[in-house]
Amino acid sequence: MISPLLPHIFVSLIVGISIALMLVRPRNISEAHWIAGGVLLLLVFRLVPLQLAVRASAKALDVCLFLIGMMLLSELAREHGVFDWLSSVAVRSARGSCSRLFALVYAVGTLVTIFMSNDATAVVLTPAILTAVRKAKVEPLPYLFACAFIANAASFVLPISNPANLVVFRDQMPPLGRWLLSYAVPSLLSIGATFIVIRWLFRKDLCASIEGDVERKPLTTEGKLVLVGLAAMVVMLLAASSLGKDLGLPTCFAALAITAVVSIRVRSNPLRLAREISWATLALVVGLFVMVDAMESIGAMQQTREWLARAQLLGSTTGTLITGFAVAVANNLINNLPLGLIAGSTLQAAHAKSLITDAVLIGVDLGPNLSITGSLATILWLIALRKEKLDVSFWDFLKVGTVAMPAALLASLGGVILMQMFLHNS
Repeated sequence: MISPLLPHIFVSLIVGISIALMLVRPRNISEAHWIAGGVLLLLVFRLVPLQLAVRASAKALDVCLFLIGMMLLSELAREHGVFDWLSSVAVRSARGSCSRLFALVYAVGTLVTIFMSNDATAVVLTPAILTAVRKAKVEPLPYLFACAFIANAASFVLPISNPANLVVFRDQMPPLGRWLLSYAVPSLLSIGATFIVIRWLFRKDLCASIEGDVERKPLTTEGKLVLVGLAAMVVMLLAASSLGKDLGLPTCFAALAITAVVSIRVRSNPLRLAREISWATLALVVGLFVMVDAMESIGAMQQTREWLARAQLLGSTTGTLITGFAVAVANNLINNLPLGLIAGSTLQAAHAKSLITDAVLIGVDLGPNLSITGSLATILWLIALRKEKLDVSFWDFLKVGTVAMPAALLASLGGVILMQMFLHNS
């Protein structure tokens, strides 16, 4: 007689192995292929019904539209020299000081993360910064680490700063006012703490002077048009967020409109930009949504709900700290996208208190600063460096991450607790 638990075991095994292969990437096979293969096995062996996969894919639509819009706009900005212009301005404004250059690169990375998402900072800004600092003849690692770490440290300033924010909250995204009330202070503490730690760890390199000269890169008319379009899009997204609306469709629509205007002006074919969108990443997101819903269908989320309930009984301060650190570390075991999906499902089912919800989101966004396996953005950052013949090992990243991530996380969670106490007493 076949045990009724056997299908559940197979679902858990397929999901677990697929995520492990996604992180390890044997033979450099894309992450999306491993997840898509796992989903295909679940469907072929009828371990999950087709209707579940369709419903899960529909849930992923808003995140996918958001990613399409951000990737399209990032590619448009790259093509028309916006990132090259930003990096050259930073180097020339440093006036020969490596320490000042580090602060400027960090500031540029912060702004790009806040308004264009962490993926743009990790994947598009990083190569531009690397080109600029090589021409300046300075040690590139401090500035490259600044790009990688600020991509996560500033990723919860706004809902649009990280696709993981959409994954965690799904259709229950807080309005902008409530978001800023919850995360403005913690995010500033995260940005500040990360800056201090990385600045201190690379203090010897940053005592040097800039030897090379970087030519001035004027911003083209099309580049200025992209910046104006980006500013308009940010205003529109903030308005949508303040009204509690989904962000995916407005992001995609705004990016398409900006692309159309710029393409008409330069008389170029906008379809070629579509080839630069990472469609594999979208497939990865959809596949992860299906896998998480598959795990939820077999009752696997019951354990996470029970764990969350126990954390809430520990008291506000202890429960917040334990939850935040547990989620942050877990990111680096299974990656923040699947963890964000699991966390989102758990939070909705458990009707978690606001403090615990804040701790979970901060853990999901900030936890990837521990290791290169923590988030897709960090993995893509590493791939971008390897294309430039520059290798950062797992241990190189971990040595910085073991200091930077806990310091920023503790500061952010402390900010959440203090804000809650202030609001409670006022």
